[in-house]
Amino acid sequence: MSHQECVTHGPHHKDNLSARKPDPRTELLHARIKDCLINIFNPNGEQMNPSPHLGWSGLLGKGLLSVIQKLKGSPEQELRIVLLGLDNAGKTTLLKRLASEEVSTITPTQGFNIKSVHSHGFKLNVWDIGGQRSIRPYWRKYLGSTDLLIYVIDSADQKRFEETGQELAELTEDESLMGVPLLVFANKQDLVTAAPAAEIAEGLSLHTYRDREWQIQACSALSGEGVQDGMNWISSQIMNRKK
Repeated sequence: MSHQECVTHGPHHKDNLSARKPDPRTELLHARIKDCLINIFNPNGEQMNPSPHLGWSGLLGKGLLSVIQKLKGSPEQELRIVLLGLDNAGKTTLLKRLASEEVSTITPTQGFNIKSVHSHGFKLNVWDIGGQRSIRPYWRKYLGSTDLLIYVIDSADQKRFEETGQELAELTEDESLMGVPLLVFANKQDLVTAAPAAEIAEGLSLHTYRDREWQIQACSALSGEGVQDGMNWISSQIMNRKK
């Protein structure tokens, strides 16, 4: 701070604050802020008595600081999410939808994609890993330090339900994913041949998963329907784990 920017008021300063005439506009502003703070911190309308050492001005200062801190929030926390599923399940389309990118042109993922998605004050680093049979043995190399697992299923490809269920069961038994929350996206619900999410949950025996929180969410990555509901669940899981 330069010398010109530093202004000090003290008991021996010529421009002592106590000698100033109150500005009616400032008093009106303080009165309105006080009413707002009472509504925020004391919605039941009980009597509020400020500390004799602080007075209303001190309470206003602390209250405003608290409001600003709440609005600003804590520094953005980064989390690692792994996005898995069989080939053609719609993983990359879903990832692009989460990142608000164009989804009209998608090519099969041969290795992996990484995108950062900002949601509810969190930075979610999402790893989309290819689902071809030749790539699946390498899935486990990406599971370390995973905060949440998203598993995507093609709800219209019922011939592969057994295959995808077996892959999911083996994943959840991996030591790196013990207790990690699981979100299953029952994708492609926009197709008339899609099985309902409840039916898929039954086929995957999700009700037997006792060691983790899980959720199955019907969605269409192509249209975006249901995707935000899944993200809301992810955010609630993150918040619960922080408590």
